[in-house]
Amino acid sequence: MQKRMLLAILAIGATILGATESYAQSILNLPRASQHALVTQRVGITDISINYSRPLVNKRQIWGKLVPYGQVWRAGANENTTIEFTDPVTVEGKQLPKGTYGLHMIPGENEWTVIFSKVASAWGSFSYKEDEDALRVSVKPQSSEFREALVYDFDDVAPDSTLVTMRWEKVAVPFRIGVPVGDVVQADVKNQLRGGAQYIWEPWDEAANYFLASKTNLPQALDYANHSIQVESRFENLITKSQVLEAMGKKDESASARAQALDLANAIQVHSYARQLQTQGQQDQALALFRTNLKKYPKGWVARNETARLSVAQGDYDNAVKEMKFAVNEAPDIYKPALNGLVKRLEAKDDINK
Repeated sequence: MQKRMLLAILAIGATILGATESYAQSILNLPRASQHALVTQRVGITDISINYSRPLVNKRQIWGKLVPYGQVWRAGANENTTIEFTDPVTVEGKQLPKGTYGLHMIPGENEWTVIFSKVASAWGSFSYKEDEDALRVSVKPQSSEFREALVYDFDDVAPDSTLVTMRWEKVAVPFRIGVPVGDVVQADVKNQLRGGAQYIWEPWDEAANYFLASKTNLPQALDYANHSIQVESRFENLITKSQVLEAMGKKDESASARAQALDLANAIQVHSYARQLQTQGQQDQALALFRTNLKKYPKGWVARNETARLSVAQGDYDNAVKEMKFAVNEAPDIYKPALNGLVKRLEAKDDINK
């Protein structure tokens, strides 16, 4: 009897407060008028997730009537709309720690307040308390194409930010989430490299290459490259070290590390590195490596490939075609499609060194 009275009171209260569905509907797992949705967007390595229910317009006047201006609104239907960040973020430039927050809004005709509450387990906004706010930001609403069902979208996704937009009826409410990707990745990589990954060379090299490519922390990239080499000295991590040192302006040390790498390299590794130099516009250095590779490994399909490329550099396409066809015949099946493509380009007198 007491349980039925409690449910009745809650249902009446929900109706009075403008709820789109009664509390009693959440007791059993039954279909709801406002269906559940969950959307997630990754920015860097940070996941942003919004868990909400989608009320329908259903021919009702929404803004200023069903959802009054100037009052805290649940930003969805049913239980708390929640937003979760797996790492610290900024919202409209303001800091917000990682965690799960109750998402509420205060609609206005010209300005909206977006609220991130420390309480994420409430029913709607009916027990909302301002002193439990983690953050409030003010944003401008925009006109939108009509949306029957409320939806949250991730727009304008960038490497370090995204725009979260709530759309319902003909109104859109955007707020920007920023992620300090460099700081997050550095902290996460350090944690990963304290586990089993520290005992093999690949993760250290992978980390070094990430920081080299992002140019966020070259000294850290060099440290990771050296750790990789300490675990196991290989062509790959020595080349990484060489590239980091070059990026740091340490030319002599870079050349020394590159020479060590090439001493350990097999024919395919030397060829691949030379091709990388070609894509960077270092044609003379690449051709010199093709000659070195041919001298060190004079037999096999890679040697045929090097000879073809050196012939192209001299304008001898006939010999280049002949050598590349030999390469096709001698190469493992996995390489044949690419090599056949090179044969066709050479027959058309297309410079494959470019």
